[in-house]
Amino acid sequence: MEYRTLGDTGLSVSVIGVGCEGMLEEDGRMAGKLLDAAERLGINYFDLYTSNPQLRTAIGRALRGRRDRFLIQAHLCSIWENGQYCRTRDLEETKKGFEEMLTLLDTDYVDVGMIHYCDAMSDWESIVHNGILDYARELKREGRIRHIGLSSHNPLVAERAVVEGGIEVLMFSVNPCYDLQPADEDVEQLWSESAYDRMLTNMDPDRQRLYEVCQRRGVGITVMKAFGGGDLLRAELSPAGVALTANQCIAYALSRPAVSVVLAGAHSVEQLEESAAYCEAGEAERDYAAALASFPRIRWEGHCMYCSHCAPCPMEISVADVTKFLHLAEAQGEVPETVREHYRVLPHHAGECIGCGACETRCPFGVAIRENMQRAAQIFGY
Repeated sequence: MEYRTLGDTGLSVSVIGVGCEGMLEEDGRMAGKLLDAAERLGINYFDLYTSNPQLRTAIGRALRGRRDRFLIQAHLCSIWENGQYCRTRDLEETKKGFEEMLTLLDTDYVDVGMIHYCDAMSDWESIVHNGILDYARELKREGRIRHIGLSSHNPLVAERAVVEGGIEVLMFSVNPCYDLQPADEDVEQLWSESAYDRMLTNMDPDRQRLYEVCQRRGVGITVMKAFGGGDLLRAELSPAGVALTANQCIAYALSRPAVSVVLAGAHSVEQLEESAAYCEAGEAERDYAAALASFPRIRWEGHCMYCSHCAPCPMEISVADVTKFLHLAEAQGEVPETVREHYRVLPHHAGECIGCGACETRCPFGVAIRENMQRAAQIFGY
């Protein structure tokens, strides 16, 4: 298993995490089976968005004796009402739901307290004004949640929450088709057939900016919907008209700035093992660039996808890393301290580029790499 640090939280997280969708199967016994498999595979992070008391109880039972081996991303504002899951913005309901969750999980804290499902600006304002955000901060002061998170599908709302709300972890939907779509308060629009009827070119700038803002601010991103609910894995269902593999989807998500962990939905141990096999996959199996370049009606012309097809550089410059830091600096209008230090520790820098252009002949997206290296050398000074 591979591990990354989750933003500035200090938490070391497995790059593959577990979604909770399949855990309730077999009357909740699947929760124990998946957590057993996760521990065996080195997976230490899982999401618990649902408020189903049967599942929470099953997870609590499965965690006994090994709570410290897992990092739990559990959701505030997710409650159980009239026998079904509901989202709430009522403070008292949120408090009651959180206390019940800790009791059923048989723990006195969760690692990330995720404010649940905020896709509208008005909803974010209600979270602030209804006391939900203050309650999350209170729980953090008490040590009952270690870090504050928020889940969203809307890059504009997510960015506002990150900038204004002190959000430390963002759960966000990341895949190469979603990344083409503009912000919308209706998540269904990300996958609507009409959205892909026209030629789409390059990543939506709001989504690109969100990833870069999170990187600069030390906000770790945990990824949901990396496979688009499985649709991206089947050509007849994918809006791109081309099937991707699970390894390609995971590699794409993990190459976005600030992303630390991909939460893989699993309805069986075998499905979880398939996702974890990403860590044993070679570069060819992880390579998503050729597939993305072949998408009909979709182009990433001139847009660096950080895919590293440009390598090897005769000067051993990591072109993808240099370009990523260049984008972070240009988006800020200055060189943030963290970006400067990450650039500094690279073994080779943009100023060493000899302008041979070999990288550009290998780039599937026609990126002006030599021009990027010149800009990076100018901005960073070497």
